[in-house]
Amino acid sequence: MLKRYLILLLIGLVSSVVMLGAQENAPVVIPNSKKEVQGDSLAKVIVKGDTVSVILPGKNYSRFDRGLYNHLFVPKGQWMFGATASYSEFNTDDVQLLSFLKDFNFKGKSVSVNPYGAYFFRSNQSAGVKLGYSKDILDLGSLSIDIDEDMSFALKNLLYETQNYSASLFYRHYVGLDNNRRFAVFNEVDLRFAAGHGKFVRYYNNEPRDTRTDTKEVSLNFSPGLCIFVHDYVSFNVSFGVFGVYLKNEKQTTNNTEVGKRFSSGANFKFNVFNLNMGIAVHI
Repeated sequence: MLKRYLILLLIGLVSSVVMLGAQENAPVVIPNSKKEVQGDSLAKVIVKGDTVSVILPGKNYSRFDRGLYNHLFVPKGQWMFGATASYSEFNTDDVQLLSFLKDFNFKGKSVSVNPYGAYFFRSNQSAGVKLGYSKDILDLGSLSIDIDEDMSFALKNLLYETQNYSASLFYRHYVGLDNNRRFAVFNEVDLRFAAGHGKFVRYYNNEPRDTRTDTKEVSLNFSPGLCIFVHDYVSFNVSFGVFGVYLKNEKQTTNNTEVGKRFSSGANFKFNVFNLNMGIAVHI
């Protein structure tokens, strides 16, 4: 039976009492009718005793003024903590597949946890650190395919398991969409360092073969996304990968005997629907 859970985690040390207590220092909007931007009154907010304009100053590199502005979304000096986590499980006991698949027994699990923290060194701009852990287990007990007399085979007792750890430095730039500090889009640049290992266990000529792979990877990724403040100090984030480059080194052994090494590199220039991240962050 297929099960899919998406768990959105908050930092355990930040309780609701802290968030409610922080309400006393919430920004106060002060309209200023003496200054105007495209006919609209220019508002200001008070952040930690400093008066900050809702419209952030920016340079116009084009010949024409298109009337687009970057609204204040997160002021300078705030910290952001959050995490994303996911768990999925697959079991074929209650699944009916095509008739030519016989004796299909497969189980799979996938777990990932990714906490992160960042500091806003400028309004709408933050830099921080991410940590990551993921584990995947695919266990094929048996599989028989019978299409006709010339196309039939069977597989048994296959196990594939991977475990990865990662740490990355990231920079995120927000563009506020309104004066209410509720909606913003952002672009994130992520420099990621990862290491992990995997194993593939199967039987060959009635003898077990255990192949293990150790990997090290460095990647640079660009991920746009959307951020929504569901509370004055709690935001919901959605991002997806669209571009990235990587360098990867792999070493493989079978039954404790080295069988090969490989160094590879590549780039991805397309939207990856499977690289979708959702999570909740706390701002203090």
